[in-house]
Amino acid sequence: MALNPVVFKMRALTALVFILVVASGLFINQWSFFLLFSVIHFGCWFEFQKLIGFIDAEYKQIMDFHRYGIMLLGWGFMMWMTNADYYVGNILLSEIGWWTMLLLAFTMPVTELLLVKQLNLKNLGYSLCGLIYISLPWGLMMDLRSEGVIKFGNLFTFDLGWLLPVVMIASIWINDTMAYLVGSVFGKTPFSSISPKKTWEGTAGGAVLAIATVTLLGYFAFDMSDYVTLIVISSAAAIAGTAGDLFESKLKRLASVKDSGQIMPGHGGFLDRFDSLLFTTPVVWLYIKLFL
Repeated sequence: MALNPVVFKMRALTALVFILVVASGLFINQWSFFLLFSVIHFGCWFEFQKLIGFIDAEYKQIMDFHRYGIMLLGWGFMMWMTNADYYVGNILLSEIGWWTMLLLAFTMPVTELLLVKQLNLKNLGYSLCGLIYISLPWGLMMDLRSEGVIKFGNLFTFDLGWLLPVVMIASIWINDTMAYLVGSVFGKTPFSSISPKKTWEGTAGGAVLAIATVTLLGYFAFDMSDYVTLIVISSAAAIAGTAGDLFESKLKRLASVKDSGQIMPGHGGFLDRFDSLLFTTPVVWLYIKLFL
């Protein structure tokens, strides 16, 4: 796979704009974080439903209440996974999320039974898969946002909740960039028939460089002494992230499309940009909950 300077320049410029938008959502405050991943959540859902509709035309015929209700149910899960820093008036956002989930979980099948007279289990299965594939990781991302809060007495609180998501995203971006560069220069051996442009040389090189870069930068430049966690997160980004990329590539091949969407020239849609993070987030969440 030869390096194309024109393509690389376009990808770099659009990626810069993308990074600025994502960074704003990550760093401003907890609400900008929630807004950022809410937009990503709905963007991923629209593209997922489009892909499934291409794969199985029957899914295109689902009711609008089903189509949008399942997205809102997943968004309810995201709200439910927020902590006490999120509240609307005197009501916790997590409570709004709980009641949103409960209401839609009850009304969606009832409405479908009343209007369509039957439940299409296959279409329901597709939507449940979407909840697992899209809404579950973004809900877990909101839970990770509540980790790492350091309190100094009762007067000062330093919020490090952005740190875990930032390390994950940085690891994925470094892995993708290094895999592209190494694969462009040294890549010869195809990695998978699902994604013909990937090579073993690029995949391995990207993983090694991502793990080394994230761990060394975190440890020496930012004084993050827990290098084991840095290694785990960057390894998850390389391994689970690659699996997520292959999974989304398989969906696109089944749907006979090149990109899931067109939000970024040269980069595709929401699923194209966040497929790796969708698979990485649950792995990191499990590690944090089980070992830290």
